[in-house]
Amino acid sequence: MVPQIAEAFKAKLKKQGKSVSFEIAAEGSSTGVASVIDGTSDIGMSSRDPKAKEIAKAKANGIDMKTITVAKDAIAVIVNELSPLNNMTLEQVEMIFSGDVSDWSAISATTGEISAYTRNTSSGTYAVFQKMAMNSRDYGSDTQKMAGNEQIAAEVANNKNAIGYVGLAYIKTPGVKVLKINGIAPISGAYPLARPLYYLVNGNKKLSPLAQDFVDFSLGADGQAIVKRVDFLPL
Repeated sequence: MVPQIAEAFKAKLKKQGKSVSFEIAAEGSSTGVASVIDGTSDIGMSSRDPKAKEIAKAKANGIDMKTITVAKDAIAVIVNELSPLNNMTLEQVEMIFSGDVSDWSAISATTGEISAYTRNTSSGTYAVFQKMAMNSRDYGSDTQKMAGNEQIAAEVANNKNAIGYVGLAYIKTPGVKVLKINGIAPISGAYPLARPLYYLVNGNKKLSPLAQDFVDFSLGADGQAIVKRVDFLPL
């Protein structure tokens, strides 16, 4: 989402005879939060709320961490397109990703050892999914950690016994099927695994005019049109 908003913002400025450059690092929400705490970025990106210890560390550095909701996302649970499943309960999701069950026969008419793919520990999605879908339980020891949504979607598409979770921008990956959770599809407002997507800034320091313009552009009609185009949910 952000790289595409940045390109549109640059194009807008170019028409005005101005220019701006971006350095965008997509390395997980923990990195986004840390960049604000350390003062190494103008804007951090996160798909989870800052933790209490992160807020405390920021305050110790004289930083008032402020969240700006830019879009909303849903964490979609995906299986291989050959799976007969179309719906799963939250309880079943918890059982699979916590390692309580290891074979599909425990929850469906099919058999086969379950391959469960998750994000890595620096990912905000990893933490949000753990809280919302697993009652904050630990992930099972056999779950396989991936660096990003794209990698999870690719693994699930290539493994008929796989299950994973991705953001809405990746649900159209060929070879995967999106499950309803408790009978509710991810694009519904009542979906149980939805979360906000944040820009993080230092509330004690005024953004540069260009950075503030970028935030405003993201929240405006042009930015929100891009949010929708890349399959996130506009505000």
